[in-house]
Amino acid sequence: MNNIITCKLIIAPLIPMVTALLIMAFGKRPNLRETCAVSGAVATFLTVASLFPRVLAGGSYDFNLVTLYPGISLKFHLDGLGLIFSGVASTLWIFAAFYCIGYMRGLSEHAQTRFYFCYAMSVGAGVGAAFSGSLVTLYLFYEIISVITYPLVMHHQDEEGYSGGRKYIIYLMFTSKAFLLSAMILTYVICGTLDFATAGVVGGIFPANADPVLVNITYVLFLFGFAKAAIMPMHNWLPDAMVAPTPVSALLHAVVVVKVGVFSICRIMLSLFGVDLLSRSGLGLFTAYLVSFTIICASVIALTKNDLKARLAYSTVSQLSYVILGVAMLTPHSITGGLMHIANHGFAKITLFFAAGAIYVASGRKKISDLRGIGYRMPFTMAAFGLASLSMIGVPPVSGFVSKWYLALGAVDIHDNIILGVIIISSLLNAGYFVPVFFTAFFGDPPPGEDIASGSLEKSPLMALMVVPLFITAVISVLMGVWPELLLRITGLMGGG
Repeated sequence: MNNIITCKLIIAPLIPMVTALLIMAFGKRPNLRETCAVSGAVATFLTVASLFPRVLAGGSYDFNLVTLYPGISLKFHLDGLGLIFSGVASTLWIFAAFYCIGYMRGLSEHAQTRFYFCYAMSVGAGVGAAFSGSLVTLYLFYEIISVITYPLVMHHQDEEGYSGGRKYIIYLMFTSKAFLLSAMILTYVICGTLDFATAGVVGGIFPANADPVLVNITYVLFLFGFAKAAIMPMHNWLPDAMVAPTPVSALLHAVVVVKVGVFSICRIMLSLFGVDLLSRSGLGLFTAYLVSFTIICASVIALTKNDLKARLAYSTVSQLSYVILGVAMLTPHSITGGLMHIANHGFAKITLFFAAGAIYVASGRKKISDLRGIGYRMPFTMAAFGLASLSMIGVPPVSGFVSKWYLALGAVDIHDNIILGVIIISSLLNAGYFVPVFFTAFFGDPPPGEDIASGSLEKSPLMALMVVPLFITAVISVLMGVWPELLLRITGLMGGG
């Protein structure tokens, strides 16, 4: 029985990949193809959910698939950190599966079978990364995500799509080969293994007598090698990737791609270097200040964007760094806030992108300045957008408030007024670029010749497939703020408060 349960570490990432093959097999039968996508999403969620009890009880799962060389193995491990990432990815895929049907059919998009295939494969690789027990396993799934999401970014196959896709793949492939592989080699030379420490987040795997210069170099290579985390200046690929269809943008920003970046850095910090080494060497505080710059700078840039998806993209660049900031402060409170933000940001940001896509399908509008009066014709969509915005800003009782509260407590714990100021100022900047969108939608004068009472744009069945999921994810983001106990329990397993 124990072996069967442990094998779920293999089964969970395989389910989306098998789903992808079924999608290809039924590519010419749209109803069956999309049924496979939804069924695969539900099956993945149920499999991941079945792994919760043991981890919540303080246990973990381990499975060594194959040892390639002493200290180099394809190994699976599930703990609290992996549970957060895999739980968020598998849950959000269910909502995305329904949303994609409305969006892709609503715009009569081409190459829908390829789209669904790559979408499912990327979720499978994301779950695999969450379950990684070694750097080799993590690197394998990380690269699969880069390759399989490229066709999604250049989906439209026009000049803009090819340009965005080219930048996407060059950035991610170059950094993973030049920086990440180099860091892995140095790690093996110093430590003799690429397996993660599974006994806790304090010790890590680096020996006490390791050369501090080599350790520092290795750490910085990891930090910039995982470019999916979009730490400046390794962020430029992310706004350009917005040429993709909106469900892909949601995948990039909320479900898998950027989340695997911040997840990987958190895993490196907690399970490779360890809290003691990061604190003793000053690398934790260095990282906190580095991502603080990203948080503020990206928020300022977001203020200047009139294109809704571009504004959301720079918001993501900023919000991702909250996760790393929390872990980098190395206190129980801050680690709690950082890891919780993986989930809190995921539900809020997918709502925001889903809303942007619904607006585009219903009205063809992309610019914030063109959203005047849209709130009256799409009230549920914009209400959900408003709730998700409150989470991003950090207004109680929405979930983002809980994350930022614990981050602020972490800054107080280490007596760092600069970081505390970054959290407060960035929240004000968040309000600066989200509140105008909501006010424009409900209080802006409608365009000339348009009657805001001319009827709802949300009534068609295809629009319902988009609006219902985004409204549910918005409500969940509120519930996660009112009842954060589950996330607090999980983060507590990783050294949180």
